[in-house]
Amino acid sequence: VGAVREAMGPRDVVVAAAGSIPGDLHKLWRPSDPLGYHVEYGFSCMGYEIAGGLGVKMAAPDREVFVLVGDGSYLMMAQEIVTAVAEVRKLVIVLVQNHGYASIGALSESVGAERFGTRYRFRDRESGAFDGDVLPVDLAANAASLGAHVLRPRSLAEFRAALAQARTAERTTVVHIDTDPLAASPSSQAWWDVPVAEVSTTTTTAQARQTYEHEKTAQRPLLRPAAE
Repeated sequence: VGAVREAMGPRDVVVAAAGSIPGDLHKLWRPSDPLGYHVEYGFSCMGYEIAGGLGVKMAAPDREVFVLVGDGSYLMMAQEIVTAVAEVRKLVIVLVQNHGYASIGALSESVGAERFGTRYRFRDRESGAFDGDVLPVDLAANAASLGAHVLRPRSLAEFRAALAQARTAERTTVVHIDTDPLAASPSSQAWWDVPVAEVSTTTTTAQARQTYEHEKTAQRPLLRPAAE
């Protein structure tokens, strides 16, 4: 997040929508322009990012637009890259591939569901669990096939250089990076009231329920029931 912010100009626009990226931006981003921050907070719709970035570019063609998107959202509506290429509306797309749904995986873990079904992995033939090898999905190659120029940095220094190159490019450029699905930004120290199953044979769920009930005791209601 910091590297992207440093690479952007004072009038550039960042676009994001779903996964952990909006939360990270909410905590860490400092816009330099009132119109430089475009994040879909309504329903955190997966797939909005590239299409939304295209809309921003059409509305403000004199601004550079940086789209931050994870692999889960990218798979929802990557084809809008074709539209951006066809309309000659240049975007800088930072594609973060962590091989799964990291945000919902973390939420799943917090309620004791052990990140079930949130990793892009082969199913184990014996156990039936999705804990096999990582799926051989090459989203950088996919982006190139849709007409974008693609850069594949492998270090922070290369990432910074790729962002600078993408910003000055004349065509839509995807900066593809592989990341750790378990890596996260610092906690906001806030608690999210997501109910946990009261009855479960899973130890992690039972423990999560105990934590949930404890955290509920610290809540302060804003509205109190009317007296009878």
